[in-house]
Amino acid sequence: MPTPKISFEFFPPKTPEGRVKLLAARDQLAALKPEYFSVTYGAGGSTRDNTRDIVMQIHRDGYAVAPHLSFGGDSEQAVLELIQSYKDAGIRHIVALRGDMPSGMGIHKLVNANELVALVRAHFGDHFQIKVAAYPEIHPDAESYQKDVYWLGEKFRAGADCAITQYFYNADAYFYFMEQCAQAGIDKPVIPGIMPITNFQNLVRFSDACGADIPRWLRQKMNGFGADSDGLKAFGEEVVSRLCEKLRAGGAPGFHFYTMNQAEPTLGILTNLGIQ
Repeated sequence: MPTPKISFEFFPPKTPEGRVKLLAARDQLAALKPEYFSVTYGAGGSTRDNTRDIVMQIHRDGYAVAPHLSFGGDSEQAVLELIQSYKDAGIRHIVALRGDMPSGMGIHKLVNANELVALVRAHFGDHFQIKVAAYPEIHPDAESYQKDVYWLGEKFRAGADCAITQYFYNADAYFYFMEQCAQAGIDKPVIPGIMPITNFQNLVRFSDACGADIPRWLRQKMNGFGADSDGLKAFGEEVVSRLCEKLRAGGAPGFHFYTMNQAEPTLGILTNLGIQ
């Protein structure tokens, strides 16, 4: 079985200590030779400067990096200037997202990700490898299942190269989604997003907010560990490793790990998969 492509996601740190922690995690994960590291972009571009700073740091240190990008509250010109700065630095990857407005900023017309992809292609040609988001369990704002698949197709028709999924814990959701994508004429890679399990409360809160499903049996099992964080982490590593094994056996083209700026949980899963 071929070794799958892997990539790792970070969020921009808010403190100097957080920056040191992120770079230490990056150095550990870099030993696995990932395709790239990605860096998230807060609602409405609220972490734009921090995102850009850590993106440039990772790039200067010699690693491929994919900054997240959305319109948010920015003008088209501001977005183009940011993308130009990435091109000038020699960055070749972008994760193009619809994005959300931060609370308190009033009504704003959200621009679909396919429009952002088209904008990048119109101004920068083929310079960037463009990744977009996909939702095997369907985006919480989607009009319908088939409409969500349609909009993913629109992102590819606008020029996206591949998609990264929201994390999930049900492999069948991914496999069925891929069948529906194929029926809709989508033939570009859709990379499963993988979230290691390290903290029950945080995972439930985050999942409820973003629409990712945690199967009832998994919630009940995790809840049963109570204050036993070591037991929860060991169980989580086993569950997510099995998920990855099933996805790999079913033909998934790679894995994108949501690291939460920690190396150890992801390294444990990859070791179980024989990728080290």
